[in-house]
Amino acid sequence: MFHPVVRRLILLLAAPATLVAAAAPAHATVPAPPTVTPAVLMSQVVTMTNQQRAAHGCRRLLTVDQGLTVASVRQSVYMARTGRHDHVWSDGTTFARRSHLAGYEQPSGENIAWGYRTATEVIQAWMASPGHRANMLNCGARSIGTGVAYAANGTLYYTQVFGWE
Repeated sequence: MFHPVVRRLILLLAAPATLVAAAAPAHATVPAPPTVTPAVLMSQVVTMTNQQRAAHGCRRLLTVDQGLTVASVRQSVYMARTGRHDHVWSDGTTFARRSHLAGYEQPSGENIAWGYRTATEVIQAWMASPGHRANMLNCGARSIGTGVAYAANGTLYYTQVFGWE
């Protein structure tokens, strides 16, 4: 279902939780494993985004792009590891730079969120926010990548990056 590179990235998302559990002292509380995998949530976000676009007059559905997916996963993992909910990394890296580094040349926008338990909740939140909604309903966008990561405490971090190509 997913491109092999995307599958590897998704597997890497599970690794930090395993390492945290192995390194934790016996008395430490380790969060329970996620009930919904990042891959499932990522797929749901794409589907729901395309449903919103169709309902609001966009004739073309977004296609999933590997480079944008890599950039999105990196953003979500960064936020989950650092607890920073920000479009710009502490080193100044932007969504455009992350997209370029992942091989995508024409990114058009990025939505990020944290703390929502389901894809439905995050889509509703983005649709209620004018800037996020504009990114999602920009009918000129052609591609999408999504990323979801669980922080060590179980908090979900979501990213979607859109592109012109």
